Amino acid sequence: MVRNVIGSILALVGAAAAVWSPFRAWYDGRHGRDYRIADLFSGISGTKADLWISILLPFAFAALVTLVGLLLRSRLLVVLAGLIVLGFTILWMIRQGQAAGSLSVESDGSGLGPGVALAAGGGVLLLLAAVLMSGRRRAHEHDLDEVGPGHTWGRGHGRRRRGRGEPERHEEPYAGPGQPYEQRPYADDTRTAEYPRYDDRPGEPGPGPAGPDRPGPPHRG
Repeated sequence: MVRNVIGSILALVGAAAAVWSPFRAWYDGRHGRDYRIADLFSGISGTKADLWISILLPFAFAALVTLVGLLLRSRLLVVLAGLIVLGFTILWMIRQGQAAGSLSVESDGSGLGPGVALAAGGGVLLLLAAVLMSGRRRAHEHDLDEVGPGHTWGRGHGRRRRGRGEPERHEEPYAGPGQPYEQRPYADDTRTAEYPRYDDRPGEPGPGPAGPDRPGPPHRG
């Protein structure tokens, strides 16, 4: 639970950083929203892009994938969002490096800007969040409970919790011959009734199938 909370917070921070990054300077004072998505594949140009065909679009899509992943508690979707952010950031750096000849960080702001750092940091936070998240528990794990009062063994899914309204069974250990039938373990459980039951009285046969060497119980009129 704690891991999911921490992972969710990191994922939200990472997604917010990625969406905010195109509104900051990326290179030589030029904002990320001014780069067209097509420039990442054909080469950086001086053409200013509209907002929704700029590099903001894949980052907004990654933020949407992050929200869906957090709602579904899916680590895979959060990882996918982080890879989208990092992938487009690295692709932009490659294209910008080809256009400028080299990438550098200058004190006068003529090199790489804070927008690139926000995008890269957001992608790393998304991947880190996916590692911290525990994800969804598998369906059969919800059926496993601690052994305690009111719990019985189920079939197929480990332990089964006693249902609402079902009386609690307190099983007494078998004390030996002479113990009343109703107090024996699983006396009312048909799963163990493979053979007829007999009273364990001295001189009478115990539980087992009747036969020539093991007669049945005496007739009681």
